[in-house]
Amino acid sequence: MTTLASPALIQPGTVRRHAELLARATDLAAVLAERAPHAEELRRLPPENERDLHEAGLYRMLQPLSLGGAELDYTCLITIGSALAAGCASTAWNLTNLASHHWMLAMFPPQAQDRIWGEDRDALIASSFVFPAAKVAKAPGGYVLSGRWPFSSGVDVCQWNMLAGIVREEGGAPDHRIFLLPRSDYEILDTWHVTGLKGTGSQDVVCNEVFVPEAMTVPVAHLKGGVTPGTERHPAPLYRLPVFALFPAILSGVGLGNGEGALNAFVDSTKKRTASYTGARLSELQSTQIRIGAAASKLSHSRRVMIGICEEAMRDAERGHVPDIVTKQAYRRDLAYATNLATAAVDEINTGSGAQALFLAGAQQRRFRDAHAISAHIAFSADMANAAYGRVALGFETDNPVV
Repeated sequence: MTTLASPALIQPGTVRRHAELLARATDLAAVLAERAPHAEELRRLPPENERDLHEAGLYRMLQPLSLGGAELDYTCLITIGSALAAGCASTAWNLTNLASHHWMLAMFPPQAQDRIWGEDRDALIASSFVFPAAKVAKAPGGYVLSGRWPFSSGVDVCQWNMLAGIVREEGGAPDHRIFLLPRSDYEILDTWHVTGLKGTGSQDVVCNEVFVPEAMTVPVAHLKGGVTPGTERHPAPLYRLPVFALFPAILSGVGLGNGEGALNAFVDSTKKRTASYTGARLSELQSTQIRIGAAASKLSHSRRVMIGICEEAMRDAERGHVPDIVTKQAYRRDLAYATNLATAAVDEINTGSGAQALFLAGAQQRRFRDAHAISAHIAFSADMANAAYGRVALGFETDNPVV
């Protein structure tokens, strides 16, 4: 059920690279599905998954071409993320998370890019964008950072981390900022004991009074669309998108692909199954057919919404237009809606699977747990997203200063 973005929006070379990486991701999905139970046991991705993602070039799908990356259209987070998630949601979650940090690094000051990519263009960067988690003090030439941040997905294999904080100076407005720290400057805490997305290794990280040079930071005010500190080096429209307005798209394709994988597996198994007590062929029951249709409709709408938003944002960036706050909140509202549609599709399939969905040896119970772990992310809270949109639609100031 994977599709490419509209070729009219992107250059022929990008279309070709997109197709190549999408094919690799699709081929990997079946292998990742076999390894998914092992990822859950490890509570992080198996080393062979990491190797395959690197060798396929998937981690670098949003990295600039000038650095050997693929510099794909932003829709790759949906198309490639969903292709991988059809096999293993945890692997797809880490892939889209870490790949998006190459995209973001291209917006940082050139000194930060040189420090990281100059040492290793394959370097992986984790993140935690929980701004209130930090205590930040201004210091000569930079900042002193302390705090404990949750949900740093894939952190165990990363050489760097993007950690969020708020610089508060007397008489000044709060400065929401992202800080780049090398692995030696923070500690990883073993906190990821969870029921869903178990393989992501989304541990807590902590640091105490670490100095971060100014050049290894970027204010969120410079990531709201348009010119960034990295624009002169990387002027492509991809690197002028509003980061946090589109943040849910980094993860939403994982929910979509998880649902599509569940639907495809349900259809395949239903063709062969008979009811335990009556012997009726389940595929001949209208109730089963209705459930398949309902789940497929939800997933189809989910995909169209996600890709449509990414394409619209790319069109705006190509013409130099930065969307207003109402449009930005509409992006977040609709991406939350689309992701929750994918979760609802998994629920349809789970109900239709009956007792078969209970067995730990089967994949459906994992897909169900992963679907609800995905929708538990704050970016997919319908209440939060709808309220944020309604607030600005009514003419009030946004209460989310990073969008």
